[in-house]
Amino acid sequence: MSAGALMSLGMRALTASYAALQATGHNIANANVAGYSRQQVMLETAGGQFSGAGFYGRGVDVTGVVRAHDVFLTREAASARSLASMDAARLTQLERLEDVFPPGEQGLGYAASSFLNSMLDLSNRPYDASTRQVVLARAGDLASRFSAAGAALDDRQQGVSADLRAAVSEVNSLAKAIAEANQRIAAMQGLGQPPNDLLDERDRLIAQLSEKVAVTRIEAEDGSMGIFIGGGQRLVLGADAAEMAVTADPSDPMRMSVGLVENGVTRPLSAQLLAGGSIAGVLRFQNEDLVEARNLVGQLAAAIGHAVNDQQELGLTLRPPLGTVAGPAMFEIGAPMATAHAANARDVNGEPLTEVALTVTDAAALQASDYDLVLDPAVAGNYLLTRLSDGLQRSIASGDVVDGMRIDVGPPAATAGDRFLLQPVGRAANNFRMVLADTRDLAAASSLIAVADPDNTGTATVASLAVTTSPLPVPGATAQLTFTDDAGSYDWALFDSTNTLVANGSGVWSAGTTIPQPPTTINGFSLTLAGAPRTGDIVTVEPTPAGAITTNNGNALALLGLRDAGLVGGLTAVDAYAHAMSRIGVRVQGTRSAVDLSAAASAQSEQALAGRTGVNLDEEAARLIAYQQSYQAAAKVLQVAQSIFETLLSTAGAR
Repeated sequence: MSAGALMSLGMRALTASYAALQATGHNIANANVAGYSRQQVMLETAGGQFSGAGFYGRGVDVTGVVRAHDVFLTREAASARSLASMDAARLTQLERLEDVFPPGEQGLGYAASSFLNSMLDLSNRPYDASTRQVVLARAGDLASRFSAAGAALDDRQQGVSADLRAAVSEVNSLAKAIAEANQRIAAMQGLGQPPNDLLDERDRLIAQLSEKVAVTRIEAEDGSMGIFIGGGQRLVLGADAAEMAVTADPSDPMRMSVGLVENGVTRPLSAQLLAGGSIAGVLRFQNEDLVEARNLVGQLAAAIGHAVNDQQELGLTLRPPLGTVAGPAMFEIGAPMATAHAANARDVNGEPLTEVALTVTDAAALQASDYDLVLDPAVAGNYLLTRLSDGLQRSIASGDVVDGMRIDVGPPAATAGDRFLLQPVGRAANNFRMVLADTRDLAAASSLIAVADPDNTGTATVASLAVTTSPLPVPGATAQLTFTDDAGSYDWALFDSTNTLVANGSGVWSAGTTIPQPPTTINGFSLTLAGAPRTGDIVTVEPTPAGAITTNNGNALALLGLRDAGLVGGLTAVDAYAHAMSRIGVRVQGTRSAVDLSAAASAQSEQALAGRTGVNLDEEAARLIAYQQSYQAAAKVLQVAQSIFETLLSTAGAR
């Protein structure tokens, strides 16, 4: 072997060692750069040179620089990061939502209890102006609490909209950056060597994108990476990046949805298909948690407001002429809403051809839920109503009453494909306000009184009298009940204000029952007795005399009775608020647990990826020493080759 061959071996070894040192130094320099993948020089033995004495090695060749990369771990880490980001975003929103349901004296339950408890003082002093003023003050406080809760929920919705717009803007920026990286990577594909740092940059961008929305990646032959979201919708394909946009939800314009812009038209993406990322977490909060919170507050507002207004209407005020003016509504309540889907059939003005009207018929039966209404494919002319809180479905006709609300569709009737979102209580708290301003308008007096004849021989006394209808079927009429035996049988007669017989009938009373027994009615009242009547005993139900209006507390007692009544799905107002607080609290705790689990899974995935692709400074320091020694040895080979060459030159010159 000539000195030149030995020098070539030294040069190749020197080049390889230098390349390895350069790669190691690059690793050390980027050890703290997020997303950097460890790089390594690939060496290959150069082909031997044949001679009569055999093959002599020609040293080493540098074939390339590769990065430590694991496709599976990279995708696993991105997926775990998406789930963790989704849970964290939802938890952040839920923790803000808890502020709408404060405990103690700041809560709606305390305000409702204080208002209804004030009826006790009113029943004791129905004539007292200051007592009446306290009742109005408590009513005003309750109304302001409901209104503030509704406004706070609207603020949360505005926060959701702002967060979605910010996140979508970041997604669009990242998508463009990934598309540009794709273009640069594809342009370098013909060089035969991977652009490691550029590939790392693209992986970092995709990792950041996965924090906003769950992604699926597919690598193309030219080295570019296709990015898909929402169950296969294209976000990045080669050097082209689509844009996401935030628009009003087609089923509920008060909520927001995200979609992909295609040819100037935004096509909404299903929130369920987004699967992960902060956008999915915020959308889930909006579509599930915020909707439930709004309905829980609205159910409470509607139940209390309607119950108080209905009872007010049954009593009499201090407005002159006394004994004739029924109580006006105390509260104004947000009306139930029915919203047509954006895709429903519309007229030339863009208004829906078919509209749905909701009317509250029984506020105590209202549910804390939205409803979906479509044509029933199984029953012609009927509609399929789905209660969204639990998925309960039922077939109804227009005009049917369901869960305390009457549903009227059209005319004209809905057509195939039409869809409606029904919100019976969703906006009840937002427009909740007190409309009663004059203390004289508090209806503390009952419109009827019941009197047992002083000559009765039995022990029966009037336990309670409840007016159930306003206005009374026969205003100013008097009902006389005469017991015909000791077993509770009675005859009744109804006389109008001129003492003319209007109606009569008979019935049977027993302990624990009312007079009359439903469905029989006499004149819009329900009477209960204590004790036992005897034959010939008489009980008279008559209009409250004008002179007794200021002292009568019959309706005030009925208003006080609302405190312990099952106004909200069978629960009292205080218990219903406590139930609402617990529902939100359970959601917060459940999401907090999910955050702990998903964050741990994400950290574990990141650790596994870092163990495979990250830089270990101790290992790099050891390699640095090894490559330094290799470099020095290669330099020694060159030194020996040079010495041999000089010896040859001097020998040849001596001859």
